[in-house]
Amino acid sequence: MNESIIMKRFEIVIGSEYLDQLTGLLERSEVRGYTLFKNVGGFGSRGMRNPDDVLITDENIVIILACKEDRAQKVLDELRMAMKGFGGMCLVSNCHVQAPG
Repeated sequence: MNESIIMKRFEIVIGSEYLDQLTGLLERSEVRGYTLFKNVGGFGSRGMRNPDDVLITDENIVIILACKEDRAQKVLDELRMAMKGFGGMCLVSNCHVQAPG
């Protein structure tokens, strides 16, 4: 039977110019994997970000990852100061991951 593991889910939205810094931070936090979405759009503090607008040179990215509570605390400790420089936002929520049985 498959079992569900409770983990923390991170959704991090930042400008693409901070990608290398963020991935370095995730490596230091020993994150084993993540999913990256490039050239995403939306509406926020900088107004509308339309990825199809050729006049906008700055693009946003989204990184999604899930990790156990102890690792999540390491990520949060690293992100707390970094997000002030990155801008953007970081959403953290509980999630259930299906583990093969």
